[in-house]
Amino acid sequence: MGSRFLGIPELAQTPSAAVVVDVMRAFTVAAWAFARGAEKIVLAESLDDVLALKARHPDWVALKDGPPAAGFDAVNSPALLRSADLGGRTVVQKTTAGTVGALAVKEASLVLCAGFVVAEATARLLRERGCGGVTFVVTGDDGRAAEDLACAQYIARRAAGAEADAAGFLRRAAESQAAADLAAGVREGAHPDDVALCLELDRFPFAMVAGLEDSLMVLRPHAVPSLTGGPSS
Repeated sequence: MGSRFLGIPELAQTPSAAVVVDVMRAFTVAAWAFARGAEKIVLAESLDDVLALKARHPDWVALKDGPPAAGFDAVNSPALLRSADLGGRTVVQKTTAGTVGALAVKEASLVLCAGFVVAEATARLLRERGCGGVTFVVTGDDGRAAEDLACAQYIARRAAGAEADAAGFLRRAAESQAAADLAAGVREGAHPDDVALCLELDRFPFAMVAGLEDSLMVLRPHAVPSLTGGPSS
């Protein structure tokens, strides 16, 4: 499997298969939302779009980056979401990088959204689909985010069937600027446990597949039956 790693500004053409990586925190949050029972996640273009969708669907859960704000039900923090009851709910998510990256490749034949918490499930789904070439969209810091690149490279190795020592990739993420900012409380709408939750390898046994549904980019969980625990060797 051929892999390339691009930042959002480098996406000059639509790839056939894309894995959009946002470790801290959009797609860790998305995975937690599914674990807490959410049926689907609508990836919104803007905060105004989130509020418009919320107005049309009052039972939907509006989620954004940053501090709490009027009209929004949740913020982009896995720790603050992990006790939520989202059974059967639709979440509408808008973040600074993750949702932007997914929308940038919305025309691709296969779009997966990922972080370390769904790394192995993502890799196995890529293998099952027989993807010959995959574009990994490194969403943070215009493609330079250490945590997103580390996760993308780890998934690429696993998808290619290569052995990979996860510890080194996780260490790079733990030492990233994003992790430092979260730990220092620089980012609003964060919780002290966010970094640790973002670095939980293979916490969930599903991948996350995004696709267009009635003009909306919708993310859904995709169970990977062969996943029975941690990464295979």
